[in-house]
Amino acid sequence: ELGHVGAKQIAALAGLAPFNVDSGAFRGKRKIAGGRKRVRDALYMAALNAVRRADPFKAFYERLRQVGKPAKLALIAVARKLLTVLNAMMRDRKPYLKAGPQ
Repeated sequence: ELGHVGAKQIAALAGLAPFNVDSGAFRGKRKIAGGRKRVRDALYMAALNAVRRADPFKAFYERLRQVGKPAKLALIAVARKLLTVLNAMMRDRKPYLKAGPQ
């Protein structure tokens, strides 16, 4: 499916999309659930590496942490961003080019 569906659908397939736990007037926490566990695990490990080494993802992670987001939530956000980048690369048939100063 990579490259053939939208960003929200691919995140749901990988189990990285937040789902609400609401009922009536009750508003619960949003949690990631379902999807393909092996894909989610691989993206989580890739996100750990990206946060340590890749500048754009490291900056994104640090920005989330500075506004008070928990570490694991920020890592899942990086994993989802990695997935959307991979999806766009497959869709456009282009290699990854790090955005630099212009």
